[in-house]
Amino acid sequence: MKIKKFEVGPLAVNCYLVYDEKTKKAFVIDPGDEPDLILDFIKQEGLSLQYIICTHGHFDHIGAVKELKEESGAKVILHKSDLEIYRNASQIASQFFGMNIDSQPEPEILLENEKTMKVLDREIKFIHTPGHSLGSICIYIENYLFTGDTLFAGSVGRTDLIGGSMEKLLNSLKKISYLPPETIILPGHGPKTQLKIEIMTNPFYYEIH
Repeated sequence: MKIKKFEVGPLAVNCYLVYDEKTKKAFVIDPGDEPDLILDFIKQEGLSLQYIICTHGHFDHIGAVKELKEESGAKVILHKSDLEIYRNASQIASQFFGMNIDSQPEPEILLENEKTMKVLDREIKFIHTPGHSLGSICIYIENYLFTGDTLFAGSVGRTDLIGGSMEKLLNSLKKISYLPPETIILPGHGPKTQLKIEIMTNPFYYEIH
């Protein structure tokens, strides 16, 4: 399994393409912008995109879903609690940030709470981690946890947007703290880190009792 990171859009979102070099099957996490950059790599490597996974519905994480789906036919995965903000993302981007994105296609797979699927011949676990938004998820595969805007290196996602809650976010941090301490954290913004480092040094983990 290989992971390719793209930093896309004006808000510098980390988009991750996860793929198997043998089968050439792939899935993408949070394609927020710059679809051509992602598609060029997919074509260059001869990959077959199976799924488009959104850690949450905010516009900066979903802005290239439409183009990737039209090109690949991949299925879109989103937690059902973020469906409303996903559907309204283009209006929110325009009204509050002066940015234009297309309306995105309806997800084929709507998650509810926890779910485990077989992807790339590996077990992938979707963990519901509300706090940044109602339907935020983290994605656990092998020794990696893709955290979206739930957990960053030394910080967490903001909770002052629609559906945000610091209380829920702290509960979500506690939930993922039970994963193996060596788990590598791949966040939606900023550098990668490790779960045990965040538990020991991230000030928001100090709030968990």
